[in-house]
Amino acid sequence: MRLLKSRLFAPVNTMLITYQVPSNLNYFWNFGVLAGMALVIQLITGIALAMHYTPHIDLAFLSVDHIMRDLKYGWLLRYMHSNGASFFFIVVYLHIFRGLYYGSYVYPRQVAWSIGVAIYLCMMAVSFLGYVLPWGQMSFWGATVITNFFTVIPVYGRDIVDWIWGGFAITNATLNRFFSLHYFLSFVIVGLSALHLIVLHNHGPNNPLGTTSADNVPFYPYYYVKDMVGINLYLISYFFFIFFAPEVLGHSDNYIPANPMVTPPSIVPEWYFLPMYAILRSIPYKAPGVIAMGMAVISLVALPIVSQPPIRSGTFRPFYSIFFWIFVADCFILGWVGSNHVESPWIEVGQLATLYYFSFFFVLAPISAMIDKAFVRYVAMSNSR
Repeated sequence: MRLLKSRLFAPVNTMLITYQVPSNLNYFWNFGVLAGMALVIQLITGIALAMHYTPHIDLAFLSVDHIMRDLKYGWLLRYMHSNGASFFFIVVYLHIFRGLYYGSYVYPRQVAWSIGVAIYLCMMAVSFLGYVLPWGQMSFWGATVITNFFTVIPVYGRDIVDWIWGGFAITNATLNRFFSLHYFLSFVIVGLSALHLIVLHNHGPNNPLGTTSADNVPFYPYYYVKDMVGINLYLISYFFFIFFAPEVLGHSDNYIPANPMVTPPSIVPEWYFLPMYAILRSIPYKAPGVIAMGMAVISLVALPIVSQPPIRSGTFRPFYSIFFWIFVADCFILGWVGSNHVESPWIEVGQLATLYYFSFFFVLAPISAMIDKAFVRYVAMSNSR
């Protein structure tokens, strides 16, 4: 029994207790722990909700209403799950921005970065599938719009859409498939998260200086206290929304039962998809717009290839730091544009913001990396003299 316990808890001890981390990590390194906690909350509340949800087009909306009205603390479970998705994305976006600024995509952590992007893609799929499940107006029409994106695939696009729908229209088969995939992909995220953690621990975490740290301390007891500060702030914000503003992050049209005969005045995704939605709308043609939206995510995977700076941290890269903060503002602008109607001046603003978005990954980041390399060579030559 003692041997079994040692084998069982040895990985936990290695990865969460005696794990050596740089002594200069700041609170920006809390986001990984917060993302893990958000994932656990989503899994627990999601499994509890699945016990009372009915994946049928005639009963789905009523089953959600039953959870909210009749199930003891059902309203709490549902609000925790719906708002938890938004907070999960907030933490992940902050995690991505931190990785971009401090160069967490640079060798030897490019594999961990790519796995993180795969987690982000799965999150997008899971959140979209979950958004359809209440079977409200925005659920139905959102599913109609998003699934029709696959028609841009040459030759087989229409067949793929019919396969996703389970027929020639969005019907009960579609809802059943979405429910099954929503449940299944949630555990795919768990597996990818574990893999992300294992790969990251092979090389150790990055740090604010972007250098290999020789001054390391064990995670426990030094860093769990810092993580607890972040967890407390997260939970305070999270439960504030649950108890005082549970509907702010949702859409009012989704409290109307799905009606295929009535199109909502404006079909918009959840707030965390608005930047991608703005990129889609900035191109007036369907196929190029869908490709651009896909490239917006692929750009994250391509970044370790197109940009290999000798200095990781943005703190010591003045040109890159300027480009980065403009990029952060650009993402907010894209989200703002995506929430507005497709009309002037939002069309023009969205096009300019989209241009900067792709320029950051494929032009500005590589150029700043070349400037950094030239500067490093100049300093090395000066020192050699």
